[in-house]
Amino acid sequence: MGVAGNGTPQRAWQRMLSGRRLDLLDPSPLDIEITDIAHGLARVARWNGQTSGDHAFSVAQHSLLVEAIYGEIVPQAAAEQRLTALLHDAPEYVIGDMISPFKAVMGGSYKECEQRLQRAIHLRFSLPADTPDGLKKVIKRADRIAAYFEATQLAGFSAAEAAQFFGRPRGFSIDRLDFTPRSVTWAQDAFLRRFEEIEKLRCA
Repeated sequence: MGVAGNGTPQRAWQRMLSGRRLDLLDPSPLDIEITDIAHGLARVARWNGQTSGDHAFSVAQHSLLVEAIYGEIVPQAAAEQRLTALLHDAPEYVIGDMISPFKAVMGGSYKECEQRLQRAIHLRFSLPADTPDGLKKVIKRADRIAAYFEATQLAGFSAAEAAQFFGRPRGFSIDRLDFTPRSVTWAQDAFLRRFEEIEKLRCA
């Protein structure tokens, strides 16, 4: 813990509604709860909230979408891989969803914090601390497909502009995907339900 200019210790942890106290400098898997993750992600808006609809399109909804797309790309994926896809943006329950231009401005410090949290989250749920490169590549593809459709359907991008930044999806119909911005309660409950479904598959 550092010290502020007035001599007051600087707080580097966040207290969660579960009662856990998560240290951002040295996050412990023991201080991570799926209920806190679902609660936080359901309240973090994608695209800095610059989306159409009565509700923000949350990171929880985005995570569900990416996991669904990943499942279409790899229909025989193991439950562990599906959980990795669902949790691919889980650190944002603590640090928020920084848009890519701001991440570029922030540089490595943001990425380092994100990686520390991601590793702790993975260890908490018995996943490899670092996602294998092959799995990471496919999840990133699913992430970019989701981003393309979110950009064109919700965030005001033209198809050409979205294709420039995210690539044009091949073989995916928007009819099979849900881009309706939902309430915080809906997103939180849906994320928890999907987590529980995947966990049951892991235990089968």
